[in-house]
Amino acid sequence: MQERAIVAGPPTPEAAAGPDPHPVPTAHSVRVQPLGRRFAAAPGQSLLRAAEDAGIELPSSCRNGTCRTCLCRAVQGQARHLIDWPGVSAEEKAEGWLLPCVAEACSDLVLDAPSAFALFDE
Repeated sequence: MQERAIVAGPPTPEAAAGPDPHPVPTAHSVRVQPLGRRFAAAPGQSLLRAAEDAGIELPSSCRNGTCRTCLCRAVQGQARHLIDWPGVSAEEKAEGWLLPCVAEACSDLVLDAPSAFALFDE
């Protein structure tokens, strides 16, 4: 004999629909040190663009991963480059260096970006 779950009342709309086949990815929190400001970075959004949207200016020039003007270091968390070969060596990547113009957050993140500044007060 097979056991069956006992459900009281009609199923909720969420239960009737089942698990979401397309869960919405969540944004990650990024803290910029030594500035001490935070911003949210959506999946697929470059760290540079997310910072700018939050009023935080990171040094930048080319915006395509070649000039290295925006080079900074992730001291906590994980990020990945959105292009196959950004202007960062394998050794630099291993040390946490990244190019925010072509990188996205894969977790909450802390960036060491001494030249960053806020465009407005909090």
